[in-house]
Amino acid sequence: MTSVSLRTRPGGFSTSSGAIPVIKRVRRVWDYRRILTLLVHRDLKVRYAGSFLGYIWTILDPLLMSLVFWFMFVKILHRHVGYQPYILFLVMGQLIMHWFQSGVSGTAKALRSEAQMVRSTSVPRELWVVRVALSKGFEYVYSLPVVALFAIAYRKTPSVDIVFFPFAMLLCFMLIVSLGLILSGLNVLVRDLDRLIPIVLRFLFYCSPVLYSIQDVPASLRGFIAYNPIAAFLSLSRAAFFPQEIYWRSVGVAIVTISILFAVGVWTFTRCERQVLKEI
Repeated sequence: MTSVSLRTRPGGFSTSSGAIPVIKRVRRVWDYRRILTLLVHRDLKVRYAGSFLGYIWTILDPLLMSLVFWFMFVKILHRHVGYQPYILFLVMGQLIMHWFQSGVSGTAKALRSEAQMVRSTSVPRELWVVRVALSKGFEYVYSLPVVALFAIAYRKTPSVDIVFFPFAMLLCFMLIVSLGLILSGLNVLVRDLDRLIPIVLRFLFYCSPVLYSIQDVPASLRGFIAYNPIAAFLSLSRAAFFPQEIYWRSVGVAIVTISILFAVGVWTFTRCERQVLKEI
C-alpha cells in the first residue's frame, strides 16, 4: 500500500483543470483514506471536546423537532399521518434528514471553511467534501441508539427489511457527496449560494416524506415523490420497523438520479477547481 501524507502527490496529482477520469479521482481519494480517517476523527474529537453533553447535542436538534411535530400533529391537530407509533416513525425520518441537511450545508462550505489547508496541502480537494459527509454520517450513527430506545419503549420489533438500512445510508451519503461536489466550488465563486442553500433545504424538507408517509401523498402526486431521491433513503431507513413504507419506484429513480448527480458533481468540481484555488 502506498504511503501518503499531506505533502505527497501519488499518481502525479496536478491542480490543473484538465479532464481527470472519474475513476482516477475516486482512486486518488482512496489513496488518501488514512488522512481522511484522521480528518474525520479530528472533526468528531473537536466537536465533542470540552462538552460534557457532547453526544446529547448531536441528537438534540432533530429529537426536539420530532417532539414538536409529534405534539402538533397528534395532540393539537389530531391528524393521523405516517404509521404508529408515530414518534418512532418521525424520529427515524428526522435523524437521517438531519444528516442530509447538515451534510449538504457542511459540504457546500467545505472548501471555504478549510481554505488554508486546501491551498497549502496537496491532498485531493474532493477529500474535504467527503470528510464532511462522513463526519455527519458518524453523528447519525451515534444517534441511532435513540431509535432503539423508542422501539423498546413501544415494543416495536424490527422486520427482516432492516437489511436495507445500510443501503439507505449509502444513498444518503452519495447524495450528500454528489451535491457537495457541485456546491462546494460554486459556493466559493458565487457567495449568494450561502443564503439560497438553507431555503432550498427547507423546501426539500417539506417536499419529502419526513413528517408523513409516502402512502399519505395523493396518488396523483405520488409519482412526483418518486423523483425525489430523498424519499428513497427515508423509506429504506424506516423499513426496519415500517416495511410498508418502501417505495421501490422511488429507490430505482434515486439510484439513477444520484449517479447522474455524482457525474455532474465530478465534472463541476473539476471545472471549478483552478478558479476556486485562486479565489480562496
